[in-house]
Amino acid sequence: MSTETPSFVDRTDFGLRDPLRVLSLVAAAILTISYVNVLYEVTTIVGGSTDLLVLVAGTLLVSTLLARYLSSWVALLLAAIMLGGGMWVYLQSIPDGFALLLQTERVLSDVTALMTGLSILRVTKASVWAMAIAPGPVFLSWYFVMQRRYALGALVGAIPLGLFVLTGDADMLLTAMGVTAAAALVGFGELERFGARLGQADLLTVVLATMVVLSLTISVVPGGASNPLFPGHSGGDTIESNLLTADEEVAVLGSISLSPEVRFSVTADRSQYWKVGSYDRYTGGGWVRTGESTLYTSSLAAPEGDSRRLVQTFEIETSRMDTMPSAWKPVSVRGTQSDRTRVTQHEGIQPLGSLREGDRYTVLSRVPQTHPDQLRSAGADYPEYIEDRYLQLPESTPDRVGEFTSQITANAENPYDTARVIEVYLESNKAYSLDVERPDGDIADSFLFEMDRGYCTYYATTMVTMLRTQGIPARLAVGYTPGEQVADDKWVVRGLDAHAWVEVYFPETGWVQFDPTPAGPRENVETQRLTQARAAGEENVDTNETDATTTTETPDTSTNTSSNNTVSGPDDDRLSEILGGDPGSQGTSNTSTPPPGPDGAAPEDGGGGIPIPSREQTAVGLVALVGMAAGAHRTGASKRAYRALWLRWPQSGTPKEDATRAFARLEYLLSRHHGPRRPGETPRQYLARVDADGDARRVGAIYERATYAGRVTREEADEALSLVTDKVRDATPLVRRLGR
Repeated sequence: MSTETPSFVDRTDFGLRDPLRVLSLVAAAILTISYVNVLYEVTTIVGGSTDLLVLVAGTLLVSTLLARYLSSWVALLLAAIMLGGGMWVYLQSIPDGFALLLQTERVLSDVTALMTGLSILRVTKASVWAMAIAPGPVFLSWYFVMQRRYALGALVGAIPLGLFVLTGDADMLLTAMGVTAAAALVGFGELERFGARLGQADLLTVVLATMVVLSLTISVVPGGASNPLFPGHSGGDTIESNLLTADEEVAVLGSISLSPEVRFSVTADRSQYWKVGSYDRYTGGGWVRTGESTLYTSSLAAPEGDSRRLVQTFEIETSRMDTMPSAWKPVSVRGTQSDRTRVTQHEGIQPLGSLREGDRYTVLSRVPQTHPDQLRSAGADYPEYIEDRYLQLPESTPDRVGEFTSQITANAENPYDTARVIEVYLESNKAYSLDVERPDGDIADSFLFEMDRGYCTYYATTMVTMLRTQGIPARLAVGYTPGEQVADDKWVVRGLDAHAWVEVYFPETGWVQFDPTPAGPRENVETQRLTQARAAGEENVDTNETDATTTTETPDTSTNTSSNNTVSGPDDDRLSEILGGDPGSQGTSNTSTPPPGPDGAAPEDGGGGIPIPSREQTAVGLVALVGMAAGAHRTGASKRAYRALWLRWPQSGTPKEDATRAFARLEYLLSRHHGPRRPGETPRQYLARVDADGDARRVGAIYERATYAGRVTREEADEALSLVTDKVRDATPLVRRLGR
């Protein structure tokens, strides 16, 4: 564990007067920031970012103070206690946490999942997990740095960074920054330990800068799942691939398309939204499903309130499907597929493996039966676990989202009316379009205030966010709309039926579906795409049962309460009272247009302005500048550049100062051809030895008068400057041409 340190270096001396020591500490700080930043980003989404920063700062302070007194083994033991104590607190915070320790297979599975791309955002109680993990490596890494055991400090700091690269939470920039900082820590640290000078660090700086620039421009440094090796791949360019093949995460994209291919057919007494899954954790730019899935072994619980039995049989009509659509709420899976089904913590079902063409499975669902009056009286006494999971919002969510939501729902007296007002507002005030530019900031805030159109993911994300600002539990649901009806009890569902909607929790009822996406415009876009695909002769667009002369039809959910569990329609009178007008009108009586952006101006479409560089581009530019500066210093280019500027554009001052500068410039010009003045050689002797011309001797005479007699006039000084400037122009032809 020990590392030899030269006897002339005192480990207990912080040595802040040594520039190399300072650079080593800066590198250590950057390495620490690189992995702590991952935990900080997690806590800005799930809450607790301030607590994390305070904890890390306190840990650094303790490590700095104790580094003078603790041996390496005691420091290791203390770091282990910090890590173990943190995990003990974490296990206490989750249900049956300590019981998990007895399940060896489960523990190994969790570790493997983290090592193969399980994002920290999917971890239950992620904020507690982040604060449990942080102190140990921060303390030990900084301890070794303070002890001047730089290699060990870099190794300890690289371990959490490497873990976060594997989980996909450390992006390319953080990874490059952390790896480079670790290399810099070892490099500068070793130079400092062995008494090198700052000037000897130029080459190391150039190498490190080259590492960063290459890693960020050629993309050879792994950046996890969030930044694939080949940039530009979005993970899916259709709504279906974006929503339904994203597994545990959904990123909100920009412009998107529809797939007209048939996916499955379903036989049932009634049509439904065929749900695939739900997402609870909103990141500001997308969604994450937290928790793990378990094997389906027995029937699932029915909804809390009244429900109706619905049996559905699904037949796969495409080569492969990785999801198991079903009507909400599934309670049992029948047939051979029951042994190959998993259940998420959000009570959805997933296949264990892929479903192939011709595969069939049957699901028994208990579809909630609700009425507006019932939901209005449901109250807001939510279970603690519902509030913990389904009220989360990123700390960066702008306050104006909640303020505006409060404004348009001011007349709503209960969560149901609040949800309906938000649903109608979005449906009435935003146009439906697949052609949108993805905003840079928070999706919900941008859609509400800056955008005038979007598709289902934008509508649903914004409604969930608005509801959560009002303390109403809600989540994003994804799946398929009913599809094309081909018989009294059968529907054919295509990729273009993929959809996102909202589920709101009501006590003693459970999750109830709301859909803020305008149905008419959405169906028109789907119809156009299907017609286009048929005209182009695309494959797998129809089955033997579908009519190529008709289009897919989705029941109008705004007037269908029993079939699709979307409670809308019968309460139009009450909703009209709340809104102060027709619930289907454009806008509300409270306000129909969100306030302008922070600059007070209405958002404008299009660009045309100066493009703002990305974070990665800015980092590459800054690091490249540092590297070029170090390289210039190493090769002497910076000194030559300074001399060139000094020679051509001298400063002005008093006559004596100008006369002195004039001779210094002259001497530098002459030295380039005749060498410098010899020790003890006077200016007059030097000019005679190099056989200087009359102008040079005149400058020398003015310089002698200024230096030895202390008297020189303004005219004489200006004459000296002019004579030397002419010689500079003669010595540099390009400058001579430009000066004419």
